[in-house]
Amino acid sequence: MKVTLNWLKQYVDFDWSPEELAERLTLLGLEVEGVRKLAGEFEGIVVAQILTRDKVPGSDKLTVCKVNDGTQERTIICGAQNHKAGDKVPLILPNFALPLKPGDQEPFVIKERKVFGITSQGMMCSPQELRLPGKIEGLLILPADAPVGKPFAEYLGRTGSDVVYDLEVTPNRPDWNSVIGIAREIAAVTGNKLKTPEVRRQKSEVRTENLVSVRIEDAELCPRYTARVLRGVKIGPSPDWLRVTLDKVGQRSINNVVDVTNYVMLETGQPLHAFDYHLIAPGRDGKPTIVARRAAAGEKFKTLDNVERTLTGEMLLIADEQNGIALAGVMGGANTEINDRTVDVLLESACFSPANIRRTSKALGLRSESSYRFERGVDIGICEWASARAARLILETAGGRLADGVVDVCPKPVRPAQITLCHRKVNELLGIQLRPEEIEFYLGQLGLKTAGRKARPVGEDAGPEPVMFQIPTFRVD
Repeated sequence: MKVTLNWLKQYVDFDWSPEELAERLTLLGLEVEGVRKLAGEFEGIVVAQILTRDKVPGSDKLTVCKVNDGTQERTIICGAQNHKAGDKVPLILPNFALPLKPGDQEPFVIKERKVFGITSQGMMCSPQELRLPGKIEGLLILPADAPVGKPFAEYLGRTGSDVVYDLEVTPNRPDWNSVIGIAREIAAVTGNKLKTPEVRRQKSEVRTENLVSVRIEDAELCPRYTARVLRGVKIGPSPDWLRVTLDKVGQRSINNVVDVTNYVMLETGQPLHAFDYHLIAPGRDGKPTIVARRAAAGEKFKTLDNVERTLTGEMLLIADEQNGIALAGVMGGANTEINDRTVDVLLESACFSPANIRRTSKALGLRSESSYRFERGVDIGICEWASARAARLILETAGGRLADGVVDVCPKPVRPAQITLCHRKVNELLGIQLRPEEIEFYLGQLGLKTAGRKARPVGEDAGPEPVMFQIPTFRVD
């Protein structure tokens, strides 16, 4: 789980230094595997445009390019094969260093050097060399509108300082697989308020229930499924704030709608999936129908990575009335993915059996950010709220109109568990003396709500009455 200092500060106020935050997170039980400061990491790297591309005499693989770095033309020798004249790329200038990678002891400084008798005056970079997400074979090709000569850090929106924390989350605390979950722990330590995003639900003349149907055929594998519909969206690049936030934590930007679902998953811990509404087959009532069912033994399904997979009868499939459209909790289907022609979106927010997702993911050798969270357990109580949060952000980034309401199918509603807490026993276990109101305050900061008081057992010494606490559903442990 990666999270940034500035992202955490959106949800809770604290004035710890980056080093102090790492120490506090460790004391809370989170293992901090890495701390990376972003300020200055792209120094000396600019947006450049390739003017010409030719083969290096005497070499079968190398090319020699003339590039414009915004101030002058440079000669660059390159071993990649995916570039052409006119492309824009990140260029590191001589005497500047590549971003440090884990395990690096010294920075790798780029120098002017001769290759086959030609002086190379810098280096065009791949995503891996810049520690950016993506598995591109070759150079990082930037969009055509990238301004030549602009500092690469400024182009990415990384002009301010920030710190990325790489955290190892223990299996018993899946609520920490979210920025808000970690911010909640900080709020408990500081006593400051947790600032959860406000979600405004707009009214519309068109109701979601008139646009889509949902049927759950196996409630053990899918205890809850919610669906919303957004119409008239415009698919395109994400705004800078969204693209930069995802980039900092290693997520590749895809488009505004998909990026929102990834952002909200990281923010709340609830995985979401967006379907092209018009690629979902209608049911008998004429509306697109979502069916959560077991796959047929031997059923074929092509996932978003364009790999056709053979399923077993134990795997949960999200389907329409004709075909599978998503491998539940693991990966969406290529047949309903969001694309440049998408105008209407069906937004899924659901809860799936952790054990089933774990077996499916392992059997297929397919893991994703979604499956990682579902395997450990997600909060069944947050499905609708996370969906509303994502819908609001999609409206802000892609426009469109949100249908009124949500189709929310939950065959077996979950009641929050309750426990009885004795203040005296708390103090005995801690070895310190806390007043009852202090205990209740700190537990409240962690999301536990008081649900009444109980009479003291007969014969127990006088003191505060035991308190009933309601355990939030995000504490699946």
